[in-house]
Formats: sequence, C-alpha cells, structure tokens
Amino acid sequence: MKNTANSERLSNEILQKRDNLIAYIDQFPMVAIAVSGGIDSMLLAYLAHRFSRADVAVVHAQSPAVPTQALQRILNYAERENWSLKLVNAGEFEDANYLKNPANRCYFCKSNLYNRVASCAQGVIFSGTNLDDLNDYRPGLVAAQEQSVCHPYVEVQITKAEIYQLARFYQLKELQDLPAQPCLASRVETGIQITKKDLDFIDKAEQFTRHQFADGKNIRCRITHQGVVIEFDCLPRDEQLIAYKLKITELCAQHSYLFCGVRKYQRGSAFLLDTQNRKPPKNVIYKEVVNG
Repeated sequence: MKNTANSERLSNEILQKRDNLIAYIDQFPMVAIAVSGGIDSMLLAYLAHRFSRADVAVVHAQSPAVPTQALQRILNYAERENWSLKLVNAGEFEDANYLKNPANRCYFCKSNLYNRVASCAQGVIFSGTNLDDLNDYRPGLVAAQEQSVCHPYVEVQITKAEIYQLARFYQLKELQDLPAQPCLASRVETGIQITKKDLDFIDKAEQFTRHQFADGKNIRCRITHQGVVIEFDCLPRDEQLIAYKLKITELCAQHSYLFCGVRKYQRGSAFLLDTQNRKPPKNVIYKEVVNG
C-alpha cells in the first residue's frame, strides 16, 4: 500500500493490521459505512475510500442526538475527500421504545439506523465498532448482529489506541485528538424521556463548557433525575470552577434547568444500575460469534 503520510512511525504490527483491514474491505464489491462523525467511523471511511477497491458509500443518519460539530466534520471530509455521502433521517424519534430511554436504548437506536442505511445504500453495512467496544455495554451490537452488520476493526483486531495512531499517521488533524463522541442521548439518565429540547441543551452546554476550558477532552452534560450535572476528565482549579459554576447556573436557568454541580467524568454514568446493583451484561452473544 502506498503511504500518503509519515507524521508518526507505526509499528510493524499496526501496519500489518492496517493492511489486513484494507484486505478485509476488499472482499466486498460494495460497502456502506455508517458514519457518526467520531474518529472510529470517520477513519474507517477515510481508509476504505482512499485505499480499498470497494465501491464505498458513506451514510450519515441525521438526528437531534448528533452533536452539530459532528455533522459539520462529516460534511467537511466528504467535500475534501470526495466521498459519496448520503444523509438520511435516523428515525429513532419515531420509535416510542427509544424515546422511553430504557437501559438498552442503543438497541432501538441502532435498529433504526441500520434499517435506514440499508434502505439507501447497497452492499454490506460497516460500523466503526473497535475491539475495545466489546468490553463495554453495547446493546447496539445486538441490533448490528440481527442485521448482519460487519465490524472491520473487530475482524482485524484493531483497538481504539491504534485508531488514534493511524489518524496521526495520516495527519487527520481534526480526528487525531478528538475525544470520544457518543450520541447526545447517552448523557440522559436511564428512564428519563428523550426529548429534542434536552438534547439541544446538552449540545449547547457542552459547547459552552469547552469554550471555557479548551484543555478539557472528556466533558459531559448529564441530564439526571436530580438536574443537570457537568462532568470533567480533569476538574478545573477552584477559582476557575467558582466562576464557571456561576455561568453554567445562569445558562441552565435560562433554559429552565436546575444545575446540580460538577463531578469527575465517568464513562457511561447515565446508565443506571439495576436493583441488585449490577451493571448490565456484557456483549456475550456477539463475543461468541466473533470468537467462533
């Protein structure tokens, strides 16, 4: 494979995985990549379009749950890389099961997503699921399995860290330092109805917070049963925090929300534990399929 960048030296192992990824994609004459705007699916689309022989369609499902910056990122890449981009309505807001926000909300989201992708694009559907995702609670993987969606990164054993290394290697500056970008609905605690109003506010509050703290990577605005909580991967200094709390309290009040405070970022904290204080089950079914 011809290299187009050399901003970072890659190990032979990662180079081999990259080549294995392209070889895996080349098995399919036509592929449709579901792109969310995060680094995983964006890098997959970039590599598939640049290096594979497949006819690649990139499909993005527009939704109130997608941050505005994610859509703009997709549009920028599509224009620059000459992607065949299709924009569709995600459709999850028409699904009462999704709107109820159960612990397996992602199952209903992904079911709608993959149905919409299949309706507008030919060939096998690819997701940006990586190897590390299998160790997390991902009910969307069940929907993917039901609809025969393929996960190229998993097939060739590529991890999240290796995805970042590949993005740096190809000098994808908009992606290489991009923090995890889950959908906005993931900020809403289990059992709270999903509404466009809440998702719009989450997006606004997170953008506001990032402007206040440019060095923060993982910042989350959580809608909890008690009110709004802001999570930081690195809590600001006391003097910064005092000023910020005044500003975010005012922003919340302007939109009829109660600000409840700040806390340390915790991945998946909006998923509530069940009555026996156990986390939801891992993706056992999908692991068995992958591992044969």
